[in-house]
Amino acid sequence: MTARRVLGLMAVGVLVMVSPSLRAQMPDVRQMSGIPMPAGDLQPGTVVVRVVRGGLSDNIVGQAVDLMVGGVSQTVKTDADGHAQFSGVAVGATARALALIDGVRVTSQSFPMPAAGGIRLLLAAGGGADAAAPAGPAPVAAVPGVAVIGGDSRVQIEFDDDSLTVFYILDIVNAGSAPIVPKTEVAFDLPLAAQQPNMLEGSSPQATLRGHRVTIAGPFAPGSTPVQIAFALPPGGSERFIEQAFPLAWARVQVIATKIPGLALSSAQLGSVSEVPGDTHSFMLGTGPTLAAGAVLNVALSGVPSRNRTGRYAALVLAVLVLLGGVWGAATASARTGDLARKAEVEQRRARLLAELVRLDKQFQAGGADTTRYQSRRTDLLNQLERVYGELDQHAGGSGEGLVA
Repeated sequence: MTARRVLGLMAVGVLVMVSPSLRAQMPDVRQMSGIPMPAGDLQPGTVVVRVVRGGLSDNIVGQAVDLMVGGVSQTVKTDADGHAQFSGVAVGATARALALIDGVRVTSQSFPMPAAGGIRLLLAAGGGADAAAPAGPAPVAAVPGVAVIGGDSRVQIEFDDDSLTVFYILDIVNAGSAPIVPKTEVAFDLPLAAQQPNMLEGSSPQATLRGHRVTIAGPFAPGSTPVQIAFALPPGGSERFIEQAFPLAWARVQVIATKIPGLALSSAQLGSVSEVPGDTHSFMLGTGPTLAAGAVLNVALSGVPSRNRTGRYAALVLAVLVLLGGVWGAATASARTGDLARKAEVEQRRARLLAELVRLDKQFQAGGADTTRYQSRRTDLLNQLERVYGELDQHAGGSGEGLVA
């Protein structure tokens, strides 16, 4: 027996002795279920979900798997290996996978999409975030309830020259121990003057922004659901106003504005306004008591930086007038030049006809022309001269020289 064969048999014996202990140490797939794992071998934006029943060897084929990304669901069925693959998920987007296996809803943990590589995860029957693990507590069903705006919620105002940027930094707070479903939709509209509104990074995927409409979908988990929005207000003078109604009661109103010389902040909903020092500059902080759901928060700002645009508008008007004057002058000069050319042409015709009339009269007086032909030709020349003098009268404004036959 060769040495290589002896080593091979020894290796087989070791595996046989060790394999029972390895099998005993294999983790319960339900403990692995729903946990996202970064996968550098996948293309960016790719999520691969494997679905099993009981153990890793029992793949579920043809199982519908949903991937929730920012409130939008994609559905893919598992292949022969129990895998459902999703592509094109935006980097940084928050996603979650779920499947209904044997009547039980199994979900993964929520996870952000990495910039490099993809995500692999396992969904096992009897496991996941919404299924009861052997030693874990049963999921808590959502109940009707009321959320409030609390925590460190605030309206923050910053200045860029004479433009304003407004931030709504809101925490939707559920103080209970169970998820709650509000009785009515939690939604509100931004001010009509708001420009380029956008949802900021760090906001919950439950919050969506369509045009000026902000909607926060329930249910709300215990704790805080962050909603952060920014928009700009166009230049509009030294006095500016912000009016905003919120759909939930605000436990403690806070309005913060960057402190600049001459700025004053006031609101009927603010009990006090004080200056707060910062690292690089100071802020004006206004606080007030609870604001009822649906009540309008009115904030007035005076002393806002404002450029005097009178000179700019006057210069613009002057430039337009100069331009129009130049166009009119060019058109007038062109018309005048054309009139002079036409008048010169008519005068040449007049001189030519007068010369021919003089020649015709001399010829007749000398007896060198027939009377009938003379009278006919002379009448024709006079008619042409009459028309020529009429044209000259038009060029001269109606004050012609007249015609002496």
